[in-house]
Amino acid sequence: TYESITNISIQTLALLKNILRKPDFQRETNHWVPDQIISLLESFINGDLIPSVILWKSPTYIFVIDGGHRLSALRAWIEDDYGDGPISRKYFGDSIPNSQKKAADRTRKLVSDKMGSYQHFESKISSGQVDSKISSMLTRALPIQWVNGDADKAETSFFKINTQGTPLDDIEETLLKSRKKPIALSARAIIRAGMGHKYWSKFSTEFSTRIEHHAKKIHAGLFDPEISTPIKTLDLPLGGSKGVRSALQIIIDFIKVACITQTEKSISIDHFGDDESGDKTIEVLKKTDRLVSRITGNGDGSLGFHPAIYYYGPSGVHSSPLFLGTAKFIGERLSNNDKEFFKQFTDIREKFENILIENKELIATAIQKLGSRTRVDKYMGFLNSLYLSLKNNQEVEEADIVSWMGVEGKVVVGVEKSESTTFSDDSKSRIFINSALKSAVKCEICRGYIDVTKSASYDHITRKQDGGSGHFNNGQITHPYCNQAVKN
Repeated sequence: TYESITNISIQTLALLKNILRKPDFQRETNHWVPDQIISLLESFINGDLIPSVILWKSPTYIFVIDGGHRLSALRAWIEDDYGDGPISRKYFGDSIPNSQKKAADRTRKLVSDKMGSYQHFESKISSGQVDSKISSMLTRALPIQWVNGDADKAETSFFKINTQGTPLDDIEETLLKSRKKPIALSARAIIRAGMGHKYWSKFSTEFSTRIEHHAKKIHAGLFDPEISTPIKTLDLPLGGSKGVRSALQIIIDFIKVACITQTEKSISIDHFGDDESGDKTIEVLKKTDRLVSRITGNGDGSLGFHPAIYYYGPSGVHSSPLFLGTAKFIGERLSNNDKEFFKQFTDIREKFENILIENKELIATAIQKLGSRTRVDKYMGFLNSLYLSLKNNQEVEEADIVSWMGVEGKVVVGVEKSESTTFSDDSKSRIFINSALKSAVKCEICRGYIDVTKSASYDHITRKQDGGSGHFNNGQITHPYCNQAVKN
């Protein structure tokens, strides 16, 4: 029986790799940085102490309860695949983020410098050049402990183990404990664009396919194109970096905003019950998709918010309070089915956006003075107050912004002077954004800024039903919403 195996060598790992699995209550094996992988490999080759790998045998597979990162690091070394190789590309549908490629390149270089690739060791063995390191590698094995009992026992063991060692962070623990809930399932699907480990695989093929379709679309809407610094384009991702560690919390919070109702303005990740069939997860993804489609894209109702104005700070750094506060500002109107708001917002959109641009420094400073737990709601409240004031034809002063953000007496406005004679990446990004916005395309109907790569609509100046032709002289660029809802 498999339980009689007491250790895993390089040779055993090659034999077991097709039946080793990660249970759905395990964390993703992407928590280690390159230096940790190098440390594990050096310990393995040098014969240093490595803690036991803990496994549990189901009727079909062997599940890794603890030691997933250790086994993944060894297999990555054997396959020369640190998240960018053939196995990873197949797993993630060739959608490998640049951040992941850079981490893989750094890891591969460290491996080459510190101990050499596994393929290098193999070539030495083939030519009879067996030294002490190779001998140690060939005879070394990781000790195994087995968990006896059912799946509940395996899960209990996992959470008990992970209070020590490399503990679960808050996001990991929340996702794992809510792993059967629709919001957690949706977040897992969106972060990998429907690829990677399929936490939804128990659902029917039809529902799984629908989950992956929605997740891929939402991922593209929030995280394409991949961001790079310094910023040299206004084609920026709404949700910031698509790196798993930075994006998961934003996705979870965005989903929660998308799922608010007229009576429930705040929900938790475990708000909905366990999803046994996949229909609840699909419903959550549809609501999330509806909110994404309202703020970006070419759908008829898309406001096409320009990310450089709405979601990025003065130095071109993505701000989750700006992004989530704006999402909530729109999400509450969607939950209330407030159609009049969108028409009225269009009327004041030009002034609204000009104030956001002119006061970026003040807004960023005010947000920093707020507690992290209050920033999103405070910023949403500021947007609401700004909207109502402009709708009522009131002038907006800096003092109003400070008051609406709730930071009276805490803010001193001004740009910090640099002693350096060279431009930092933040300075370069700020220079580019300021220059690019001066010549950016504006909607010919509302005069708001257009995100031309994601949300541009071609409008007939004289409508087709009024005899307007398709000649370019009769065309103009507008927001999709302005074209379809305002004009018509």
